[in-house]
Amino acid sequence: MLVLSRSVVEELLDLDALLDALAAAHAELSAGKASLVPRVGAFSEAGVLGTMVGYTPSAGLGCKLVTLFPENRDRPTHQAAIALFDPATGTPVALMDGTYITAMRTAAAAALATRLLARPDARVLAILGTGVQSRSAQEMFPRAHEFAEVRVAGRGEFEDAVRGADVVHATTAAQEPIVRFDWLSPGTHVSSVGSTLGADGGSELDPAIVEKADVVVVEQRDSAFAPLPAGAPELDPRGRDGVVELGEVIAGTAAGRSSDDQITLYKSVGVAVQDLAAAALVLAAARERGAGQEIELEEIHA
Repeated sequence: MLVLSRSVVEELLDLDALLDALAAAHAELSAGKASLVPRVGAFSEAGVLGTMVGYTPSAGLGCKLVTLFPENRDRPTHQAAIALFDPATGTPVALMDGTYITAMRTAAAAALATRLLARPDARVLAILGTGVQSRSAQEMFPRAHEFAEVRVAGRGEFEDAVRGADVVHATTAAQEPIVRFDWLSPGTHVSSVGSTLGADGGSELDPAIVEKADVVVVEQRDSAFAPLPAGAPELDPRGRDGVVELGEVIAGTAAGRSSDDQITLYKSVGVAVQDLAAAALVLAAARERGAGQEIELEEIHA
């Protein structure tokens, strides 16, 4: 089995290729060609350990273990490990750090949704929050769409950043709204990746945005409407019939934006196929470059 550290994963993950890999994985997911289980979790006093298992034809078979410990100060609040398996034999083939992958695939999927849902002439991007997901979005969104201005806002600055923006991307763990419907201009695309893993039911989104958005896009209905720590409770009033999947928009089987004045919303909860798409890119690059360390998990006797 090949073991890949975080520094190696960071070196090997091709961020431009990640957008296309995510598009393929989501198309497979919405077409019924992939298999995944909405995230399940075990809670301790300080945090939660989530398990995310999935398979796609393009990215293979694997599992991510991810923790959220909100009070961490000397290490990331989210930490993860990803294991990949041979889909033909079930043999473990790789174990890699998943912390960097989690951050980048989340931002990349939101950037992909922005490419699909924002107005073609969108020029001003507002990123709400200053943490890991904010920095990941600053890296990924310009790869998906050309912006003339990028605003990054911390606490106390959210309204100023949102007003007049064409795309608003919320990246916080806030349990109360940090972006209000009344601040949005006609035609704005709103994106939210704020953590729901172990959340107490609050949301960084104004409920009016969920209610009034013309188009609401999720990664997968089953995950978005699953109980915590998988789903997004703020979407419950919308109902499963009121949302479309990202893969459906990619494949053209569901409509995204149809006019310049529509408000569109992408709400992410994170699904395993995103991790698999990123991990498969890393594994392929590692094999090509001879990176990582091979270890034996079992002894095979003749």
